[in-house]
Amino acid sequence: MNNIYVTMPTLAPLGELTKLLEGVWERGILTHNGPLVQEFEKKTADFLGTRNIVAVTNGTIAIQMAIRALELQGEIITTPFTFIATLSAIIWERCTPVFVDIDPETLNIDPRKIEEKINKRTVAILPVHVFGNPCNIEEIDDIARRHKLKVIYDAAHSVGVNYNGRCMFEYGDISTTSFHATKMLNTAEGGACFSTNDGIHEKLKQIRFFGFDNSKKVTDDGFNGKMTEVHAAVGLANLQLLKRALDDRKEKYFLYKQLLSVNTRLEFQKINQDCNYSYFPLIFPSEEALIKVEKALEAESIYARRYFYPSVNTFSSICPYVKMQCSEDVSERILCLPLYFDLAILDIERITGIILSNI
Repeated sequence: MNNIYVTMPTLAPLGELTKLLEGVWERGILTHNGPLVQEFEKKTADFLGTRNIVAVTNGTIAIQMAIRALELQGEIITTPFTFIATLSAIIWERCTPVFVDIDPETLNIDPRKIEEKINKRTVAILPVHVFGNPCNIEEIDDIARRHKLKVIYDAAHSVGVNYNGRCMFEYGDISTTSFHATKMLNTAEGGACFSTNDGIHEKLKQIRFFGFDNSKKVTDDGFNGKMTEVHAAVGLANLQLLKRALDDRKEKYFLYKQLLSVNTRLEFQKINQDCNYSYFPLIFPSEEALIKVEKALEAESIYARRYFYPSVNTFSSICPYVKMQCSEDVSERILCLPLYFDLAILDIERITGIILSNI
């Protein structure tokens, strides 16, 4: 019996990638904003319905670039229910993370709790669209406007999501995403920054390439955040599959939900509007119930993931602990189930059967 993991990359046929790589080898251009990077940026922007995109090395670098482009120095309000990279990027850019607890239904930062954490040192809000589920953008942007704060959206999970008819990446001063192997669109490793402000867009491009402007003068404090031609080739090949992958993910997500809804002790993330259904998080009544199910799945070579666990506010080795009741509670009871393009419907039925017989 083959192992079933929480996710697997969506990959185009190898021949599609090989054709693109042959061109790379012929041109001998491997990096420095090569033709495939430019093509990947254009075709991805066209697919998503956004104008400005800066493809970069990974999603963590994308957040760091956003903080640097906005020249932020001070406290940045963010969520404790996220991957460590969100926190790391803030700290690496010499800013101070300030946690605001989550809404236990949407799993996103709770806008009602943001203002009480704002003070004279606050410079920005960095919310996360958790599992591709949009934050309450109107409330967050309203708070930011009234307090003259910048907004960076960590949209690492959000490729293919729209909000009020617009691409998710069109909101905030800057939105960032990840093209990691596990994401809906992957370049193996990669990420991107998006801004509707042309000046910020140009600054992001300069930061990506050591601070050089178009005349090859160093005008900003930049670093090497460039995407390579090889990674862009992977992205271009996989972009052809993205529409099918999004449709497939949505179908499997709702099959899971239909099958598991028979047990009223299980909870599901409340989806605000659109979503790409890139993950299937399941919330158990207790950590003990979760562990029992996790062990039953592993006995059948099925590997779900406790994601996000633990809540990042508990990482006291890198930031002072501040209690976040909702985030800590949810993080102990949430399990992401296997969900990916090649996952068979029969396997979903088997997984849900194991869960229901052990809860």
